[in-house]
Amino acid sequence: MILKALTQYYARNAGEENGALPPPGFEHKVIPVIVEIDRQGELVQIHANDREATVPHRVKRATNVAANLLWDNADYVLGLAVKGKPARVARQHAAFIERIRLLGDPAGSDDGIRALLSFLENFDAASLEQTPHWQRLQSNPNISFQLQHDNCLICERPNVMATLRDHWGKKAPGAVCLVTGNADKPERLHPLIKGVWGAQSAGANIVSFNRNSSASYGKSQGLNAPVGKQAVFAYTTALNHLLRKGSGQRFQVGDTTAVCWSAARHAFEADFATIWGATPASVKEDQDNYTGAVKAVFDAVRHGALADGGDTPFYLLGLAPNASRIAIRFWLTGTAGEFAVRTKAHFDYLEMVRADYQPAYPPLSLLLINTAFREKPKHILPSLGGDTLRTILADLPYPYTLFAATIRHCRAAQRVNYARAAMIKAYLNKRFGTEVLKVALDNDNTDPAYRSGRLFATLQKLQEEAYPDINATINERYYAAASGNPARIFPALLTRSNHHLTKLYNQGRRVNFEKLLGEMMADMPAALPAAMSLEEQGRFAVGYYHQRQNFFTKRGTSEPGDAL
Repeated sequence: MILKALTQYYARNAGEENGALPPPGFEHKVIPVIVEIDRQGELVQIHANDREATVPHRVKRATNVAANLLWDNADYVLGLAVKGKPARVARQHAAFIERIRLLGDPAGSDDGIRALLSFLENFDAASLEQTPHWQRLQSNPNISFQLQHDNCLICERPNVMATLRDHWGKKAPGAVCLVTGNADKPERLHPLIKGVWGAQSAGANIVSFNRNSSASYGKSQGLNAPVGKQAVFAYTTALNHLLRKGSGQRFQVGDTTAVCWSAARHAFEADFATIWGATPASVKEDQDNYTGAVKAVFDAVRHGALADGGDTPFYLLGLAPNASRIAIRFWLTGTAGEFAVRTKAHFDYLEMVRADYQPAYPPLSLLLINTAFREKPKHILPSLGGDTLRTILADLPYPYTLFAATIRHCRAAQRVNYARAAMIKAYLNKRFGTEVLKVALDNDNTDPAYRSGRLFATLQKLQEEAYPDINATINERYYAAASGNPARIFPALLTRSNHHLTKLYNQGRRVNFEKLLGEMMADMPAALPAAMSLEEQGRFAVGYYHQRQNFFTKRGTSEPGDAL
């Protein structure tokens, strides 16, 4: 299913005018060094290049000698022993020339091919040592050729491209392709996939077998999963295009690299990646872009779940490194409308009272960072980001690991901030399918855990007003104990509160605190629980946060310590 959807994505883009994907058998690549020759095969100049060219697709090689067609590194193209041994480089250069000769007619009758063969047969690599180009070639760069007065490479000349397409597209007898269902020669080695965070920089495979235990009927490597040449090129080209640097359809969630696409071109592709790939830094830098993408999804859902193209099939693929291969972390399919509805539902669950400077739509990366040691992205639990995104878009309860990590860091930091409170509320409300917790302070909520959180926030506020210059509040000393073992901590805190009340010089404030404490204690059980479960600790945290925010709202200010 994954390979088929990627193959269809390639067909969609290759079929469009000015499509971003190369034709079959080719790839887009920047060739840093161009050798310009005249029609007699004489060297004109060697110059640097930074434009992207369409060149024949690279061959897959490790230690074997295998030349790319009409382009390669200096060892292959010019026979320069820059990094290899002279004897091996001689074989590489001969292989490069032989691949060009095998093109035959009509490419052989092309002026560019004839001139290139003449140049290669008469070229003396030693003659370059005295030229200013020698130093440029010492890094063994990729090189290709251009005919003088042409504005394209020789491999991009119309006659040459037509011949290459014919050669590449020839049907060969073979097995039935598992992707297309057509007879095609199965590829033994699939091109590498690049751009997955944490994977090998040279690339890795998502389809490959290299152990006898994985072989069936004596077939090894790619032959064990017969995917035809046409489909292999299509799916690898499409996936590398989606994963390329600067792709608007690629984003990172924890250790998972995700790509999204739709069956037909759709604006939701860009908005989706913008929303789920946002980081606190990117939101701060370009808040209008992020907020605009979220609001666009909200507006589309309100008008009928993307009335224009809402039934377009939509795909989400999550990839993670796994030794020399790429693991599929998740694969989600649906329609653009379904993904939009679930995206909006996620932000609805997260809605929480907040300060004006805090984001109305906290990005997923912010929620994950608030579960990590010292709030460092590198400490986010492996697979947590991918698991969270998968549950959101599959309309499943949030992962328990995310909830537990959030509670744990509330206790460790002795602080409940906006992002943590929003995540806890979202988890509990979705977990129980009802509005267990509201957006803001709920005076009618008599749950002991929620009331205990409110009570703790009130006792903290009372202490802060009684002792404005205190070094450490009860929150910094007792939050973890109060949220986990209230029966052990609250009796002592309530006893101290009587002393704190006597320190208030404003009689009205004293009366207000006494009244508020009385209201909270009215519905509390006579004996507080000796220990609270994680779900109770979550309600405690939200009650604490709600009450603190309510104090801020009344005073019209916000507390810097509760900033994100």
